[in-house]
Amino acid sequence: MEINELTPAERRVWEAFPRGEGVDFREHPDENGFGGAQWGPERTLRAEVLSALLLSRVTATGKVPGLNVRGARITGKLDLKYAVVEHGIRLRACWFERKPLLYGAQLRALVLSDSALPGLTAATLGVDLVLRLSCCRITGPVRLQGARISGGLFLQRAVIGDPDAQEEAEEPLLQFNHAAIGTDVIAMDLTVHGQTRINGATVGGQINLDGARLLAPGGTALHAETLSVGTDLRAMRLEARGRVNLSGSRIPGQLNLAYARLANPGGVALRASSCVIGEVWLRSCDTIRGGVNLRRSQFDLLHMPPGTWPEQIRIDGLTYRTLAPHLPPEERLPALEREESGYLPYAYEQLAAAYRTAGDEAGARTVQLAKLRRHRRTLPRHARLWGLLQDATVGYGFRPLRAAGWLLALLLTGTIAYGLHPPRELKAGEAPEFNAVFYTIDLMLPIIGFGQEGAFAPNGWYQWLSYVLIVTGWVLATTTAAGVSRSLQRQ
Repeated sequence: MEINELTPAERRVWEAFPRGEGVDFREHPDENGFGGAQWGPERTLRAEVLSALLLSRVTATGKVPGLNVRGARITGKLDLKYAVVEHGIRLRACWFERKPLLYGAQLRALVLSDSALPGLTAATLGVDLVLRLSCCRITGPVRLQGARISGGLFLQRAVIGDPDAQEEAEEPLLQFNHAAIGTDVIAMDLTVHGQTRINGATVGGQINLDGARLLAPGGTALHAETLSVGTDLRAMRLEARGRVNLSGSRIPGQLNLAYARLANPGGVALRASSCVIGEVWLRSCDTIRGGVNLRRSQFDLLHMPPGTWPEQIRIDGLTYRTLAPHLPPEERLPALEREESGYLPYAYEQLAAAYRTAGDEAGARTVQLAKLRRHRRTLPRHARLWGLLQDATVGYGFRPLRAAGWLLALLLTGTIAYGLHPPRELKAGEAPEFNAVFYTIDLMLPIIGFGQEGAFAPNGWYQWLSYVLIVTGWVLATTTAAGVSRSLQRQ
């Protein structure tokens, strides 16, 4: 392209490029590119001019060449497919008529902050430094799948998709699945009107989605299966309409969903199955609208108040070392009743283990007792009766003082009854001196013998009372032994 074919605006950019100087077409410093469709020729650049400039060989000037433009209206398609561009590209606060084509390109750096674009096609893009799409408005898909970015990806306050679209987008609007990001993905206050797909991506640092809005009602708002993050995935105050899918992800630091609002009525709102995560924070969240699937995941810490759990959960195989905040087990147990598969012994064992880790042995025993009571409801009627008896007498071995209370009550009853009406001697002159307390103990406890039961025989209803004491004593002794044995085996 000859220099005399350039417009005045293009000539300014062409002359500034070798020196890396900026060209600012904006009318005021805070202007962005959202209204660029109305800009005139005095700030219009043809995309083919920019492509020719970026691919040209620039004579050394003692300065670093680069494209640095603000506030331009760019017409045509910026086509750098498969190109190797050694210069930085900064097109901030610009308006693009057509989506840039950067498929397979190798760039030093790409900055499009505050710009308006109909989309971005940049799959398998390679960037040596950073890719900035901060504060952009992009109505079509952003295709970054398979990209290799040595630095960071910046998307804070960007808006992707058309909120007024009548039909659902045919493809995910933000895609950097299977991408490799060297440092961080910074996307605070990002808004995506459609699916965000980042499954299989590898991020060396953190992903920050604080305050983001991922809006795909009835679909998948965040598709992040097998995601690998170097430190944390922050999503405080996240608003997700649609499913959040993190299955198989590896997050050694925190998955921070504090104050988040997750909603997918009629479906699964949060799926984090088969994950390995250091800490999961769901502090101060509204009740999740939709199911939660945490099957087979491993967490070091799970911070989830009881009120956050939805009506349907799937937690088979979920492992966590610490559960926060520390609350009485009576507040935690109702959530286990919501398991979609029904009674899961492992879920109770895991909860009891968390209380033991916190040093709360009483809480662990309460969970174990609740487990046996829940199990009892799954048994046939005759087995349930025996379970009810063990529960009422000794609390399945977790309430041994309850048996002592029953025995004391029976001892007092027998002592008073036989103290007022001593039984007759079986053999006159041969019986020991009658003692109502030890006589009652002889009846109740089959193992202990004080010689009272064989020497005296009650009459009338006192004889029936002795039968009751004998049977009750046997039952209490048997259930106590069974409960204590079960408790010792569990320890």
